[in-house]
Amino acid sequence: MLSTLTPRPSNATSIRLLTHNIFGHHGPWDRRRPILIDGIQALNPDLMTFQETIVTEGYDQVADIIGSDYHIAHSRERDPDGMGVSIASRWPIGTVAELDLHVTDRTVGFPCTAMIAEIRAPAPFGPLLLVNHFPDYQPSHEHERELQTVAVAQEIEEQVAGRELHVVLAGDLDAEPDAASMRFLSGKQSLDGLSVCYRNAWECIHPNEPGHTFSRDNHLMASATGDWPFQRIDHIFVRCGQHGWPTLHIVDCELAFDRPVDDAWASDHFALVADLRLAEPVT
Repeated sequence: MLSTLTPRPSNATSIRLLTHNIFGHHGPWDRRRPILIDGIQALNPDLMTFQETIVTEGYDQVADIIGSDYHIAHSRERDPDGMGVSIASRWPIGTVAELDLHVTDRTVGFPCTAMIAEIRAPAPFGPLLLVNHFPDYQPSHEHERELQTVAVAQEIEEQVAGRELHVVLAGDLDAEPDAASMRFLSGKQSLDGLSVCYRNAWECIHPNEPGHTFSRDNHLMASATGDWPFQRIDHIFVRCGQHGWPTLHIVDCELAFDRPVDDAWASDHFALVADLRLAEPVT
């Protein structure tokens, strides 16, 4: 089962965003690869944020699974195997800023980073910022995730100052909604003298459902990490405007790749897919 979301035409009046940690080449890649290819083609997203993508001098894993119909940008920050994060867009990608998220000595060895890309989306959406946030993953490193998330939020605020831009932040954030880094993004607490407010897409559509994306039901996850303490760690956030509501209305948000295909899983993470459209003004 890919998702309860239905396939959509590319000329729809909403934006479809997919975020997915695709687990590099770990596990049975020869079986995982066609599941990802077919699933992404069926979901037909406009924007994608991928984590744990492999990019080397001779191989681009993102291009391998999504084909040539998208513009692609990759993080410079990568581990020795070429693992990092990537963004794909149906529309041209403008300026891309990448933040150094090695905020303490404990992040050494992990390619934590954030990409902030200006997407040249057409009217009526106009340019928007797409943020692929990939903070430190260790369960005990919430301190680092707090510092990293504040740094990303501060950079976003500087980029949108004096401009009318939609901002969508998505990725494997390695924290559940009650963590300080996630509460900060949700406007429920301040950190380091800064406060922001983003709407969590899953909570908007499914306020009373767990939304686990790193689930023990997934055999790849269970075999690789066992009893990992956090299960809802992949998120999609839409920045709220000056009047308090998200500037893009969250129409739907669903899990994808959350069932095996012929006993093979697409990744050790489930994906999230959200449909967004322009928020209607309040009169």
